[in-house]
Amino acid sequence: MQSFNDFKIGTPLRNAIADMGFTQPTPIQSKAFPVIMSGKDMIGIAQTGTGKTFAYMLPVLNTLPYSEDIHPKALVIVPTRELVLQVVEEIEKFTKYKNVRTLAVYGGTNINTQKMAVMQGADIIVATPGRLYDLVLSRALQLKMIKKLVIDEVDVMLDLGFRFQLTNIMDLLPKKRQNIMFSATMTDEIENLITNFFKDTQKVSVALSGTPLENITQSCYEVPNFYTKANLLVDILQDAEVFHKVLVFVSNKKSADRLFAVLEDIYSEEICLIHSNKTQNYRVRSIRQFDEGKNRILVTTDVMARGLDLDEISHVINFDTPSFPENYIHRIGRTGRAEKKGNALLFYTPKEAEDKEAIESLMDFSIPNIPFPEHIEISEKKTPEEKPKVIEPNNPIKISDEDAPGPSFHEKSEKNKKTNQGGSYKRIIEKKYKKRKTKGDKNYNKRNKRK
Repeated sequence: MQSFNDFKIGTPLRNAIADMGFTQPTPIQSKAFPVIMSGKDMIGIAQTGTGKTFAYMLPVLNTLPYSEDIHPKALVIVPTRELVLQVVEEIEKFTKYKNVRTLAVYGGTNINTQKMAVMQGADIIVATPGRLYDLVLSRALQLKMIKKLVIDEVDVMLDLGFRFQLTNIMDLLPKKRQNIMFSATMTDEIENLITNFFKDTQKVSVALSGTPLENITQSCYEVPNFYTKANLLVDILQDAEVFHKVLVFVSNKKSADRLFAVLEDIYSEEICLIHSNKTQNYRVRSIRQFDEGKNRILVTTDVMARGLDLDEISHVINFDTPSFPENYIHRIGRTGRAEKKGNALLFYTPKEAEDKEAIESLMDFSIPNIPFPEHIEISEKKTPEEKPKVIEPNNPIKISDEDAPGPSFHEKSEKNKKTNQGGSYKRIIEKKYKKRKTKGDKNYNKRNKRK
């Protein structure tokens, strides 16, 4: 079996790897290292939690020359702020014995502060596409010296609508560069990016998208509605010994806030919340408290489904069934990491049964169904989305009258019938002199009167 001793890397990196306690590379790290070291463009297809950050940063850092230039030599683009901070933290571990300047660039913070930091100089920029594009347009950041471009979780960025920023950034980069891309799925849109911007691309794949992770135990409950799901979740979470670190995924920000309001009354000291409307400081603090074990329950949207490496998550609970089957794979990949055992639960309503079947079809695996517990209360309360929509039928005896006023017609009130007649001064002067007089006319009249 291959070890890091077989890699041709410098002593500073080798010492940093030893300090981190790594001895054997993961499959994606073993396959990606020689390709990236050769300088070829590469697309890596690997499931989440397989060590992709290490897979691209090790060879990039190994070939990164010492420089005092202010312009960066390597650019890493990732989809979320949290992932930017995580990648920077990992790079700092790898470069413990190297002199490498790394800068994080992301939205939600003061852009002027980041402009000043960029002008101080950096060797590696780790950025979200939106803020990176803003800095490039303002000319605070120049990309003319970039030799290595890494795009991680590219499928997520395209799902989030960053295609415009990505393609424009790639157009602005030097033609002579190495392109490195990682994704958990391969779509037509990604193929188009590769065709337009990559040359002689070598594909490295270690797992087919959609295959269930073998060290994760999966099961599901059929539940009638949102608030019954909440009752079931409250009951499950009472076993703090088994459910000691739980990540709860919901479909959107409204549902996340709604569920948090229910759980906060019972698990106030144990729960935290993350979604894109929360401030950057709030999100970073919530992640830190959850990762350190101060909070055992984290409610979040799919913003947390990719990339983030959180330790020792015992359970991932899909409170809502994702409409995109791939998102289920990414969600449950937060548990069972580093070859440890993990657990995943899925709650689905009859309306979500079709989405569940799509997930099972993608994985080619039937998720075992657990009977709904009899002691859990079936809630009659419905969310606004679950309430039936009342649509007024067309009135068949209504007679059309073209001359009749429209539905928004109404008689003006007395105060709204007033017209603007100018200021009171003009009205008084007009009444007195029968015609408008200017101030000049008035002064002229006074002078004639004194004579």
